[in-house]
Amino acid sequence: MATFARVHLAFERGEGVWLYTADGERYLDFTSGVAVNALGHAHPHLIAALGEQAKKLWHVSNLFEIPEAEHVARRLCEASFADVVFFCNSGAEAVEGAIKTARKYHSVSGQPERFRIVTFEGAFHGRTLATLAAGGQKKYLEGFGPVVEGFDQVPFGDLAAVKRAVGEQTAAIMIEPLIGEGGVRVVEPSFLRALRELCDRNGLLLIFDEVQTGMGRTGELFAYQRTGVAPDIMTLAKALGGGFPVGACLATREAAKGMTAGTHGSTFGGNPLAMSAANATLDVMLAPGFLDRVKQIALLFKQRLAEIKDRYPAVIAEVRGEGLLIGLRALVPAGSLVDALRAEKMLAVAAGDNVVRLLPPLIVSEQEIAEAIVRLDRACARLDGGPAKPRQ
Repeated sequence: MATFARVHLAFERGEGVWLYTADGERYLDFTSGVAVNALGHAHPHLIAALGEQAKKLWHVSNLFEIPEAEHVARRLCEASFADVVFFCNSGAEAVEGAIKTARKYHSVSGQPERFRIVTFEGAFHGRTLATLAAGGQKKYLEGFGPVVEGFDQVPFGDLAAVKRAVGEQTAAIMIEPLIGEGGVRVVEPSFLRALRELCDRNGLLLIFDEVQTGMGRTGELFAYQRTGVAPDIMTLAKALGGGFPVGACLATREAAKGMTAGTHGSTFGGNPLAMSAANATLDVMLAPGFLDRVKQIALLFKQRLAEIKDRYPAVIAEVRGEGLLIGLRALVPAGSLVDALRAEKMLAVAAGDNVVRLLPPLIVSEQEIAEAIVRLDRACARLDGGPAKPRQ
């Protein structure tokens, strides 16, 4: 189906932060499959883990115990607030699981009327009918019939609006701890603390959508760990399998008390092959020093990006984000900057609010950061009407 406005460009193989076309052209990949290939391309530990598991067992279904899934679940819970995990295959499925978990919690608590979830304008939670309704963006909802009931969007960062939206039917509040698709907008920890207090005061569940921000992208394993605020439910996907499709819905045991046998399911969720990828990804990310290095390289990158912003004030208005989820708010059309970067053989992706996202693999080196800056400099010069400007 013609559902993707694809660029006329294809890749044959990848290595680290680089992608190669069939005729040998090399591109610097600062898209990472939209925050998926967090360990880059062809990571040897992931290759070894998948190859070993592929020789043994791919799929058995959730009719049986899956020790590999239990192992990954234990590791995720030990590294987070959570007690239990439901595995699926994508971010949208993970968010669907979070929605069902929150609704079911209130139903088994004797309040089945509490099913509504407060979300935020500009958010993106997935492409299923329910997750589209949660995001509330008209451009994605148009033409698909009645919008799934149960979501109340409020302006981003408006605590008073959140309080007004909370009523007798409210079950939960859902937010990305760092807005990705909606323009790489940082959510202040004080705002998240206020949401946590509001949930506790009103008996609501707090859901963090960490599909894009989770798995090391912000310099912590999970973005919420930067804020001092823990949710009741959290969604993961994208980087969880290092490029292999894996999604997960994590929750406290209390929040998940309604999710009993038969209430939810997945044919492929938690299959041994996917779990080998998730386990290998965790091996790398939980190794001593890995996340500290992500923080260090992210700081360097933002410092260098600030230099570019200063050199091209007519092209870049602002550098946003945390860790290696970075946004450049452009003063030219974001798509034009993405195109100019691609002409320099560097891949980036647009976001809302006229922002270009830079999402390098977390293994990116200082030398590769320097190369990205050179290419960004040339791209900005293209749009600024002249050659790259000399440094001051």
